[in-house]
Amino acid sequence: QVQLVESGGGSVQAGGSLRLSCAASGYTFSDYCMGWFRQAPGKEREGVAGIDSDGGIISADSVKGRFTLSKDGAKNTLYLQMNSLKPEDTAMYYCAVGGRCYGQIVLMDNFFVTWGQGTQVTVSS
Repeated sequence: QVQLVESGGGSVQAGGSLRLSCAASGYTFSDYCMGWFRQAPGKEREGVAGIDSDGGIISADSVKGRFTLSKDGAKNTLYLQMNSLKPEDTAMYYCAVGGRCYGQIVLMDNFFVTWGQGTQVTVSS
């Protein structure tokens, strides 16, 4: 059974940084798509960044230049380095794994089948 556990969330001031981790068990990183998503109160869940089956990394326009996705296959862990955080980045952040996919699909939450429990990120001004 695949399980994803996120960690690394917290409260920071605007301009600060956090690194989120998503540890996978029961699943070995392969060419399946993985992604980071977030959901703020009263808003729909949105794709933040993902990696597709070719290893291509796609980021949402709102986080380009500030957030970096990476993965460590040896540790079976997906990361999201978040720099220059803004109050509008405040949300619950989730990681997810789906099947094989390419391109912008990594930002589409309805493609993903397994989700972690989420980690809260709060950015104050």
